[in-house]
Amino acid sequence: MKKPRLVFVSLVALTLTAIPVAVAVGARSSPSISDLALLNGVIQLVQRDYVHPIGPHELTKDALKGMLNRLDPHSDYMDEQEFKESQSNISGRFGGLGIEISEQNGVPKVISPIDGTPAMRAGLQPGDLIVEIDGQSSQGLSLDKVVHVLRGEPGTKVKLSILRGGKEPFEVTITRSIIEVQTVKSKLEPNKVAYARVTEFGENTAGDLEKALQKMQSDAGGKLNGVVLDLRNDPGGLLTAAVSIAGDFLKSGTVVTIKGRRSEDNQVYKVPTNGTIVPEAPMVVLINGASASASEIVAGALQDRKRATIMGTQSFGKGSVQTIIQLNGHGALRLTTALYYTPAGRSIQGQGISPDVVVEAPKDQQIAGFLLPHESSLRGAFRNPGQLNKPAAKSPAKEAAQATKNSPPIKADLIGADNDAQLKEALAYLEKNKKVLEKPKSGSAG
Repeated sequence: MKKPRLVFVSLVALTLTAIPVAVAVGARSSPSISDLALLNGVIQLVQRDYVHPIGPHELTKDALKGMLNRLDPHSDYMDEQEFKESQSNISGRFGGLGIEISEQNGVPKVISPIDGTPAMRAGLQPGDLIVEIDGQSSQGLSLDKVVHVLRGEPGTKVKLSILRGGKEPFEVTITRSIIEVQTVKSKLEPNKVAYARVTEFGENTAGDLEKALQKMQSDAGGKLNGVVLDLRNDPGGLLTAAVSIAGDFLKSGTVVTIKGRRSEDNQVYKVPTNGTIVPEAPMVVLINGASASASEIVAGALQDRKRATIMGTQSFGKGSVQTIIQLNGHGALRLTTALYYTPAGRSIQGQGISPDVVVEAPKDQQIAGFLLPHESSLRGAFRNPGQLNKPAAKSPAKEAAQATKNSPPIKADLIGADNDAQLKEALAYLEKNKKVLEKPKSGSAG
Protein backbone atom coordinates (compact mmCIF):
# COMPACT_ATOMS: atom_id res chain seq x y z
CA MET A 1 0.00 0.00 0.00
CA LYS A 2 1.27 3.43 -0.86
CA LYS A 3 2.11 5.42 2.23
CA PRO A 4 0.44 8.81 2.75
CA ARG A 5 2.56 11.91 2.47
CA LEU A 6 2.21 14.68 5.01
CA VAL A 7 2.11 18.26 3.83
CA PHE A 8 4.72 20.15 5.77
CA VAL A 9 3.64 23.54 4.48
CA SER A 10 6.02 25.56 6.62
CA LEU A 11 9.42 23.93 6.66
CA VAL A 12 12.50 25.41 8.30
CA ALA A 13 13.25 28.50 6.20
CA LEU A 14 16.50 30.32 6.78
CA THR A 15 16.48 33.27 4.43
CA LEU A 16 14.33 35.08 1.92
CA THR A 17 16.58 36.40 -0.83
CA ALA A 18 15.48 38.21 -3.99
CA ILE A 19 17.80 37.54 -6.92
CA PRO A 20 17.57 38.20 -10.68
CA VAL A 21 16.69 35.12 -12.72
CA ALA A 22 19.79 35.58 -14.88
CA VAL A 23 22.04 35.36 -11.82
CA ALA A 24 20.28 32.22 -10.60
CA VAL A 25 20.70 30.50 -13.96
CA GLY A 26 24.27 31.61 -14.54
CA ALA A 27 25.71 30.92 -11.10
CA ARG A 28 28.78 28.64 -10.95
CA SER A 29 29.02 26.03 -13.75
CA SER A 30 26.32 26.79 -16.33
CA PRO A 31 24.43 24.15 -18.33
CA SER A 32 26.04 23.36 -21.66
CA ILE A 33 24.62 24.87 -24.82
CA SER A 34 23.56 21.39 -25.96
CA ASP A 35 21.64 20.81 -22.68
CA LEU A 36 19.77 24.09 -23.06
CA ALA A 37 19.08 23.32 -26.72
CA LEU A 38 17.71 19.90 -25.74
CA LEU A 39 15.35 21.43 -23.18
CA ASN A 40 14.19 24.12 -25.59
CA GLY A 41 13.72 21.56 -28.36
CA VAL A 42 11.54 19.31 -26.20
CA ILE A 43 9.39 22.27 -25.16
CA GLN A 44 8.89 23.18 -28.83
CA LEU A 45 8.01 19.59 -29.74
CA VAL A 46 5.39 19.40 -26.98
CA GLN A 47 3.93 22.74 -28.03
CA ARG A 48 3.71 21.63 -31.65
CA ASP A 49 2.59 18.00 -31.36
CA TYR A 50 0.86 17.47 -28.01
CA VAL A 51 -2.82 16.53 -28.33
CA HIS A 52 -3.91 19.68 -26.45
CA PRO A 53 -2.45 23.20 -26.69
CA ILE A 54 -0.06 24.03 -23.89
CA GLY A 55 1.94 27.21 -23.34
CA PRO A 56 5.70 27.50 -22.89
CA HIS A 57 5.31 29.11 -19.45
CA GLU A 58 3.48 26.07 -18.06
CA LEU A 59 6.05 23.70 -19.55
CA THR A 60 8.92 25.71 -18.10
CA LYS A 61 7.28 25.71 -14.66
CA ASP A 62 6.80 21.93 -14.79
CA ALA A 63 10.40 21.45 -15.91
CA LEU A 64 11.62 23.49 -12.93
CA LYS A 65 9.39 21.52 -10.57
CA GLY A 66 10.71 18.25 -11.95
CA MET A 67 14.28 19.46 -11.55
CA LEU A 68 13.81 20.48 -7.91
CA ASN A 69 11.47 17.66 -6.83
CA ARG A 70 13.91 14.93 -7.82
CA LEU A 71 16.63 16.33 -5.55
CA ASP A 72 14.97 15.47 -2.22
CA PRO A 73 11.48 15.46 -0.67
CA HIS A 74 11.59 19.12 0.42
CA SER A 75 13.13 21.08 -2.48
CA ASP A 76 10.61 22.60 -4.85
CA TYR A 77 9.89 25.37 -7.34
CA MET A 78 6.96 27.65 -6.52
CA ASP A 79 5.32 29.92 -9.05
CA GLU A 80 4.17 33.37 -7.95
CA GLN A 81 0.81 32.14 -6.65
CA GLU A 82 2.33 29.24 -4.75
CA PHE A 83 5.00 31.51 -3.30
CA LYS A 84 2.37 33.95 -2.01
CA GLU A 85 0.48 31.05 -0.45
CA SER A 86 3.64 29.82 1.28
CA GLN A 87 4.14 33.29 2.73
CA SER A 88 0.55 33.23 3.97
CA ASN A 89 1.29 29.94 5.71
CA ILE A 90 4.22 31.49 7.56
CA SER A 91 2.24 34.60 8.53
CA GLY A 92 -0.63 32.37 9.72
CA ARG A 93 -3.36 34.23 7.78
CA PHE A 94 -5.01 33.12 4.52
CA GLY A 95 -8.39 32.54 2.87
CA GLY A 96 -9.50 28.93 2.95
CA LEU A 97 -11.28 26.12 4.79
CA GLY A 98 -8.98 25.46 7.74
CA ILE A 99 -7.82 21.86 7.31
CA GLU A 100 -4.49 20.08 7.47
CA ILE A 101 -4.17 17.44 4.77
CA SER A 102 -2.00 14.51 3.75
CA GLU A 103 -2.20 12.13 0.81
CA GLN A 104 -3.21 8.47 0.82
CA ASN A 105 -3.13 6.37 -2.34
CA GLY A 106 -3.24 9.53 -4.43
CA VAL A 107 -6.26 11.00 -2.63
CA PRO A 108 -6.15 13.99 -0.23
CA LYS A 109 -6.86 12.96 3.35
CA VAL A 110 -7.85 15.20 6.26
CA ILE A 111 -5.34 15.10 9.11
CA SER A 112 -7.44 17.47 11.18
CA PRO A 113 -9.71 20.51 10.87
CA ILE A 114 -8.45 23.62 12.65
CA ASP A 115 -10.52 24.78 15.62
CA GLY A 116 -13.09 27.48 14.85
CA THR A 117 -12.76 27.26 11.05
CA PRO A 118 -15.31 26.50 8.31
CA ALA A 119 -13.96 22.94 8.03
CA MET A 120 -14.55 22.31 11.73
CA ARG A 121 -18.05 23.84 11.59
CA ALA A 122 -18.87 21.70 8.53
CA GLY A 123 -18.07 18.55 10.50
CA LEU A 124 -14.97 17.35 8.66
CA GLN A 125 -13.08 14.73 10.66
CA PRO A 126 -9.54 13.30 10.76
CA GLY A 127 -9.27 10.49 8.24
CA ASP A 128 -11.90 11.88 5.82
CA LEU A 129 -10.91 11.36 2.17
CA ILE A 130 -11.66 14.24 -0.22
CA VAL A 131 -12.54 12.31 -3.39
CA GLU A 132 -13.97 15.24 -5.39
CA ILE A 133 -13.59 19.04 -5.33
CA ASP A 134 -16.33 21.01 -7.11
CA GLY A 135 -17.32 17.91 -9.04
CA GLN A 136 -13.81 17.08 -10.22
CA SER A 137 -11.92 14.00 -9.05
CA SER A 138 -9.02 14.74 -6.70
CA GLN A 139 -7.27 11.45 -7.54
CA GLY A 140 -3.66 12.07 -8.52
CA LEU A 141 -3.63 15.80 -7.80
CA SER A 142 -0.47 16.99 -6.07
CA LEU A 143 -1.00 18.24 -2.53
CA ASP A 144 0.20 21.69 -3.57
CA LYS A 145 -2.52 21.71 -6.24
CA VAL A 146 -5.15 20.55 -3.75
CA VAL A 147 -4.17 23.33 -1.33
CA HIS A 148 -4.34 25.86 -4.18
CA VAL A 149 -7.84 24.70 -5.22
CA LEU A 150 -9.22 24.64 -1.68
CA ARG A 151 -8.03 28.14 -0.90
CA GLY A 152 -9.72 31.20 -2.37
CA GLU A 153 -11.45 34.46 -1.70
CA PRO A 154 -13.36 34.66 1.60
CA GLY A 155 -17.10 34.25 1.01
CA THR A 156 -16.74 31.90 -1.96
CA LYS A 157 -17.95 28.31 -1.73
CA VAL A 158 -16.38 24.96 -2.51
CA LYS A 159 -18.21 21.62 -2.74
CA LEU A 160 -16.40 18.53 -1.46
CA SER A 161 -17.29 14.88 -1.84
CA ILE A 162 -16.19 13.08 1.32
CA LEU A 163 -15.50 9.38 1.82
CA ARG A 164 -15.64 8.38 5.48
CA GLY A 165 -15.15 4.93 6.97
CA GLY A 166 -15.89 2.92 3.83
CA LYS A 167 -19.44 4.25 3.56
CA GLU A 168 -21.00 5.95 0.55
CA PRO A 169 -19.47 9.38 -0.25
CA PHE A 170 -21.45 12.41 0.85
CA GLU A 171 -21.25 16.03 -0.26
CA VAL A 172 -20.61 19.08 1.88
CA THR A 173 -20.46 22.69 0.73
CA ILE A 174 -18.16 24.96 2.71
CA THR A 175 -17.83 28.74 2.55
CA ARG A 176 -14.25 29.95 2.64
CA SER A 177 -13.20 32.53 5.20
CA ILE A 178 -10.05 34.19 6.49
CA ILE A 179 -8.10 31.60 8.43
CA GLU A 180 -5.99 33.03 11.22
CA VAL A 181 -4.07 30.16 12.70
CA GLN A 182 -3.47 30.43 16.43
CA THR A 183 -0.23 28.53 16.74
CA VAL A 184 -0.09 28.60 20.57
CA LYS A 185 -2.75 27.16 22.86
CA SER A 186 -2.22 27.17 26.59
CA LYS A 187 -3.84 26.54 29.96
CA LEU A 188 -2.74 26.31 33.56
CA GLU A 189 -3.15 22.74 34.75
CA PRO A 190 -3.67 21.75 38.42
CA ASN A 191 -0.66 21.96 40.72
CA LYS A 192 0.56 25.06 38.87
CA VAL A 193 1.76 23.20 35.80
CA ALA A 194 1.81 25.22 32.57
CA TYR A 195 0.57 23.46 29.44
CA ALA A 196 1.47 25.02 26.08
CA ARG A 197 0.78 23.47 22.71
CA VAL A 198 2.64 24.81 19.65
CA THR A 199 0.91 23.76 16.41
CA GLU A 200 3.56 25.23 14.07
CA PHE A 201 6.45 27.69 14.16
CA GLY A 202 5.23 30.86 12.45
CA GLU A 203 6.18 34.53 12.55
CA ASN A 204 4.20 35.24 15.72
CA THR A 205 4.63 31.92 17.51
CA ALA A 206 7.62 32.81 19.71
CA GLY A 207 6.00 36.02 20.94
CA ASP A 208 2.65 34.32 21.53
CA LEU A 209 4.29 31.54 23.55
CA GLU A 210 6.22 34.06 25.63
CA LYS A 211 3.00 35.89 26.50
CA ALA A 212 1.24 32.61 27.33
CA LEU A 213 4.05 31.48 29.65
CA GLN A 214 4.17 34.84 31.41
CA LYS A 215 0.40 34.81 31.96
CA MET A 216 0.39 31.26 33.33
CA GLN A 217 3.32 32.09 35.57
CA SER A 218 1.43 35.11 36.90
CA ASP A 219 -1.73 33.05 37.41
CA ALA A 220 0.37 30.54 39.36
CA GLY A 221 1.46 33.22 41.79
CA GLY A 222 4.79 33.93 40.13
CA LYS A 223 6.20 30.41 40.12
CA LEU A 224 5.39 27.34 38.01
CA ASN A 225 5.84 23.83 39.39
CA GLY A 226 6.22 22.33 35.93
CA VAL A 227 5.84 22.85 32.19
CA VAL A 228 4.45 20.62 29.44
CA LEU A 229 5.46 21.79 25.97
CA ASP A 230 3.29 19.91 23.46
CA LEU A 231 4.85 19.55 19.98
CA ARG A 232 2.73 16.62 18.80
CA ASN A 233 1.50 16.96 15.21
CA ASP A 234 3.68 20.09 14.79
CA PRO A 235 5.20 19.98 11.27
CA GLY A 236 7.78 22.70 11.96
CA GLY A 237 8.24 26.20 10.58
CA LEU A 238 10.73 29.01 11.01
CA LEU A 239 14.17 28.35 12.42
CA THR A 240 14.18 31.74 14.17
CA ALA A 241 10.99 30.79 16.04
CA ALA A 242 12.52 27.47 17.12
CA VAL A 243 15.64 29.18 18.50
CA SER A 244 13.57 31.78 20.37
CA ILE A 245 11.28 29.16 21.88
CA ALA A 246 14.21 27.03 23.05
CA GLY A 247 15.53 30.22 24.67
CA ASP A 248 12.38 30.47 26.80
CA PHE A 249 13.64 27.45 28.76
CA LEU A 250 17.45 27.56 28.42
CA LYS A 251 19.66 30.11 30.13
CA SER A 252 22.49 30.04 27.58
CA GLY A 253 24.42 27.89 25.13
CA THR A 254 23.84 26.33 21.72
CA VAL A 255 20.38 25.51 20.38
CA VAL A 256 21.27 24.15 16.93
CA THR A 257 24.19 24.02 14.50
CA ILE A 258 23.66 24.40 10.75
CA LYS A 259 26.17 22.75 8.40
CA GLY A 260 25.94 23.25 4.64
CA ARG A 261 27.98 22.45 1.57
CA ARG A 262 29.79 25.78 1.73
CA SER A 263 31.62 26.99 4.81
CA GLU A 264 29.73 30.30 4.69
CA ASP A 265 26.48 28.34 5.20
CA ASN A 266 27.68 26.97 8.56
CA GLN A 267 26.18 28.68 11.60
CA VAL A 268 25.77 28.08 15.30
CA TYR A 269 22.54 29.41 16.82
CA LYS A 270 22.71 30.16 20.52
CA VAL A 271 20.10 31.04 23.13
CA PRO A 272 18.93 34.65 22.63
CA THR A 273 20.03 37.19 25.21
CA ASN A 274 16.55 38.60 25.86
CA GLY A 275 15.98 36.50 28.98
CA THR A 276 14.70 33.05 29.85
CA ILE A 277 11.08 32.91 31.06
CA VAL A 278 10.99 29.48 32.73
CA PRO A 279 14.62 28.50 33.40
CA GLU A 280 14.25 25.84 36.08
CA ALA A 281 10.75 24.33 36.46
CA PRO A 282 10.66 20.58 35.68
CA MET A 283 9.65 20.10 32.06
CA VAL A 284 8.19 17.51 29.70
CA VAL A 285 8.13 17.85 25.91
CA LEU A 286 5.51 15.76 24.09
CA ILE A 287 6.37 14.56 20.56
CA ASN A 288 5.10 11.99 18.05
CA GLY A 289 5.70 10.85 14.49
CA ALA A 290 4.14 14.03 13.10
CA SER A 291 6.55 16.28 15.05
CA ALA A 292 9.05 17.47 12.46
CA SER A 293 11.76 19.96 11.58
CA ALA A 294 11.62 22.96 13.94
CA SER A 295 9.81 20.78 16.50
CA GLU A 296 12.76 18.41 16.44
CA ILE A 297 15.22 21.29 16.81
CA VAL A 298 13.52 22.38 20.04
CA ALA A 299 13.05 18.86 21.39
CA GLY A 300 16.63 17.90 20.52
CA ALA A 301 18.08 21.00 22.16
CA LEU A 302 16.12 20.54 25.39
CA GLN A 303 16.99 16.84 25.45
CA ASP A 304 20.73 17.32 24.87
CA ARG A 305 20.93 20.09 27.43
CA LYS A 306 19.15 17.89 30.02
CA ARG A 307 16.51 20.59 30.38
CA ALA A 308 13.44 18.47 29.64
CA THR A 309 12.22 14.89 29.55
CA ILE A 310 11.08 14.01 26.04
CA MET A 311 7.92 11.88 26.11
CA GLY A 312 5.75 10.26 23.45
CA THR A 313 6.88 8.42 20.31
CA GLN A 314 9.66 8.76 17.70
CA SER A 315 9.57 12.04 15.78
CA PHE A 316 9.47 12.40 11.98
CA GLY A 317 13.22 12.74 11.32
CA LYS A 318 13.51 15.85 9.12
CA GLY A 319 17.00 17.17 9.72
CA SER A 320 17.44 19.38 6.65
CA VAL A 321 17.14 23.13 6.19
CA GLN A 322 15.41 24.84 3.28
CA THR A 323 16.33 28.30 2.03
CA ILE A 324 13.66 30.29 0.20
CA ILE A 325 15.24 32.02 -2.81
CA GLN A 326 12.92 34.47 -4.52
CA LEU A 327 13.19 34.84 -8.29
CA ASN A 328 12.05 38.33 -9.24
CA GLY A 329 8.65 38.02 -10.90
CA HIS A 330 8.99 34.26 -11.29
CA GLY A 331 8.12 32.80 -7.89
CA ALA A 332 10.78 31.20 -5.72
CA LEU A 333 12.89 28.14 -5.08
CA ARG A 334 12.66 26.18 -1.86
CA LEU A 335 16.11 24.63 -1.86
CA THR A 336 17.67 22.28 0.67
CA THR A 337 20.96 23.97 1.57
CA ALA A 338 22.09 22.47 4.88
CA LEU A 339 21.58 19.92 7.64
CA TYR A 340 21.06 20.80 11.27
CA TYR A 341 22.59 19.22 14.35
CA THR A 342 21.55 19.21 18.00
CA PRO A 343 23.85 20.74 20.67
CA ALA A 344 25.49 17.32 21.16
CA GLY A 345 26.25 17.10 17.43
CA ARG A 346 23.47 14.62 16.55
CA SER A 347 21.88 14.69 13.14
CA ILE A 348 18.16 13.94 13.29
CA GLN A 349 17.94 13.33 9.53
CA GLY A 350 16.11 10.09 8.83
CA GLN A 351 16.07 9.06 12.50
CA GLY A 352 14.22 11.66 14.51
CA ILE A 353 14.21 12.31 18.23
CA SER A 354 13.88 9.22 20.43
CA PRO A 355 11.75 9.96 23.50
CA ASP A 356 13.26 9.44 26.95
CA VAL A 357 9.93 7.95 28.01
CA VAL A 358 7.91 6.12 25.34
CA VAL A 359 4.18 6.74 25.70
CA GLU A 360 1.90 5.76 22.83
CA ALA A 361 -1.60 7.11 22.43
CA PRO A 362 -4.19 4.44 23.37
CA LYS A 363 -5.71 2.63 20.39
CA ASP A 364 -9.04 4.36 20.84
CA GLN A 365 -7.32 7.76 20.71
CA GLN A 366 -5.27 7.04 17.58
CA ILE A 367 -6.35 8.10 14.09
CA ALA A 368 -7.70 4.78 12.82
CA GLY A 369 -6.02 3.47 9.69
CA PHE A 370 -3.58 6.37 9.49
CA LEU A 371 -0.23 5.05 8.25
CA LEU A 372 2.27 7.70 9.29
CA PRO A 373 5.34 8.00 7.05
CA HIS A 374 8.85 8.74 8.29
CA GLU A 375 11.42 11.00 6.66
CA SER A 376 13.61 8.01 5.79
CA SER A 377 10.74 6.41 3.83
CA LEU A 378 10.27 9.40 1.51
CA ARG A 379 11.66 9.15 -2.01
CA GLY A 380 15.02 10.89 -2.30
CA ALA A 381 15.48 11.42 1.45
CA PHE A 382 19.06 11.86 2.63
CA ARG A 383 20.74 9.24 4.75
CA ASN A 384 21.74 10.26 8.24
CA PRO A 385 25.29 11.72 8.02
CA GLY A 386 26.22 10.65 11.55
CA GLN A 387 27.66 12.71 14.38
CA LEU A 388 28.87 16.21 13.47
CA ASN A 389 32.41 16.00 12.08
CA LYS A 390 32.37 12.19 12.36
CA PRO A 391 31.52 9.53 9.75
CA ALA A 392 28.07 7.95 9.72
CA ALA A 393 27.86 4.94 12.02
CA LYS A 394 24.40 3.59 11.19
CA SER A 395 23.65 1.26 8.31
CA PRO A 396 20.57 1.70 6.06
CA ALA A 397 19.06 -1.38 7.74
CA LYS A 398 19.37 0.22 11.15
CA GLU A 399 17.87 3.46 9.83
CA ALA A 400 14.91 1.50 8.44
CA ALA A 401 14.45 -0.18 11.81
CA GLN A 402 14.55 3.24 13.48
CA ALA A 403 11.75 4.44 11.21
CA THR A 404 9.43 1.62 12.31
CA LYS A 405 9.23 3.00 15.83
CA ASN A 406 6.49 5.43 14.82
CA SER A 407 2.90 4.73 15.80
CA PRO A 408 -0.35 6.29 14.59
CA PRO A 409 -0.78 9.81 16.02
CA ILE A 410 -3.44 10.89 18.44
CA LYS A 411 -6.66 12.33 17.05
CA ALA A 412 -6.15 16.07 16.63
CA ASP A 413 -9.28 17.04 18.55
CA LEU A 414 -8.03 15.14 21.63
CA ILE A 415 -4.70 16.95 21.90
CA GLY A 416 -4.74 18.92 25.15
CA ALA A 417 -8.23 17.71 26.07
CA ASP A 418 -9.09 16.46 29.56
CA ASN A 419 -9.03 12.84 28.34
CA ASP A 420 -5.72 13.18 26.44
CA ALA A 421 -3.92 10.08 27.76
CA GLN A 422 -0.42 11.18 26.74
CA LEU A 423 -0.90 14.55 28.44
CA LYS A 424 -2.13 12.78 31.57
CA GLU A 425 1.08 10.72 31.56
CA ALA A 426 3.16 13.89 31.27
CA LEU A 427 1.34 15.54 34.19
CA ALA A 428 1.69 12.39 36.31
CA TYR A 429 5.41 12.26 35.51
CA LEU A 430 5.90 15.86 36.65
CA GLU A 431 3.94 15.24 39.84
CA LYS A 432 6.02 12.15 40.60
CA ASN A 433 9.22 14.05 39.84
CA LYS A 434 8.13 16.87 42.14
CA LYS A 435 7.54 14.43 45.02
CA VAL A 436 10.98 12.86 44.49
CA LEU A 437 12.63 16.27 44.59
CA GLU A 438 10.71 17.28 47.70
CA LYS A 439 11.39 14.01 49.56
CA PRO A 440 13.71 14.75 52.49
CA LYS A 441 17.09 13.10 52.41
CA SER A 442 17.62 10.34 54.95
CA GLY A 443 20.59 10.40 57.29
CA SER A 444 21.73 9.49 60.80
CA ALA A 445 22.07 11.86 63.68
CA GLY A 446 25.57 11.89 65.08
